Amino acid sequence: MPNLRYLVRWSIMTVLILLSACAPQPAKVTKVRIGTQPWIGYGPWWIAQEKGLFASHGIEAELVDFVQDTEVNAAFASGEMEAANLATHTAIKLFANGVDLKVVLLEDASYEADAILAVADIESIVDIKGESVAFEEGSTSDLLLNYALSHHGLSVKDITVIPMPASDAGAALIAGQVRVAVTYEPYISTALAQQKDIKVIYTAGERPGLISDVLVVNGKFAQQNPEAVKRLLQVWDEAMAFYKSNPEEAKAIISKAVGSTPEELMSAFEGVKFYDLAQNKSALSGEFATIIRDVAEVTQAIGMITAIPDLQKLVDASYLGQ
Repeated sequence: MPNLRYLVRWSIMTVLILLSACAPQPAKVTKVRIGTQPWIGYGPWWIAQEKGLFASHGIEAELVDFVQDTEVNAAFASGEMEAANLATHTAIKLFANGVDLKVVLLEDASYEADAILAVADIESIVDIKGESVAFEEGSTSDLLLNYALSHHGLSVKDITVIPMPASDAGAALIAGQVRVAVTYEPYISTALAQQKDIKVIYTAGERPGLISDVLVVNGKFAQQNPEAVKRLLQVWDEAMAFYKSNPEEAKAIISKAVGSTPEELMSAFEGVKFYDLAQNKSALSGEFATIIRDVAEVTQAIGMITAIPDLQKLVDASYLGQ
């Protein structure tokens, strides 16, 4: 009888061990620090954080918030973060300067959510010649301004540059410190709401895709953790699905993260196009290839880079899956 009991116990233990071995194992938890800024185009990451999507994919995410482009750029370039949300032209600039990174996701494109604002008597871009213009150098505002000036026969030499963060440019315009400002949402809506004689004279919609944002990952991190990068993109996709199926709640989450309300950002959300993974699979090898070339050419033309790098080595769509 004792031998029988032993055999039964041994058999049960053997079965349990085999079942345990065959059961799906939880994914390895990977810590990822993601640089971000108060811009609605990065909104799906805040949705993911709010809804616990990172944890469900084995990602321990830390969203590191910055105010200025230069801050997040420097932090990512120095290796303080594994990933960052960057403007497309910034990703090109860092790559051209030797930073090891890969563009793995097209996040958004701005149409009306980046703009040049001016007081009532300034009608168009040609009218800002000789004016003091507030904008953040090296940012999307810098790119938009230079693009607008060049297409109207002007350059930054024809204006007085007043450098300041995009978050302050609109406030400077409201206070009458400058007559022209370049900024993005939610600061556009705030300026328009607080000062009736302020108006939009130019938007990113004049060149669709010029102002766009991408997710970049450290090249070494991506090479060593390819599955983690894939899971990170799945998180974005699930957050996008939530945004589409629960738009009011999703916009409330994003608005809170950028320090505003859904009502104040109504026009901002309408002026931004988000990209899910399905759209990325076609865009990264299609329309985005053209857009990023255009962005690179503008970036070079305004002196942010001396030469256009190999953009095919910059963009990597392999993490999107089949």
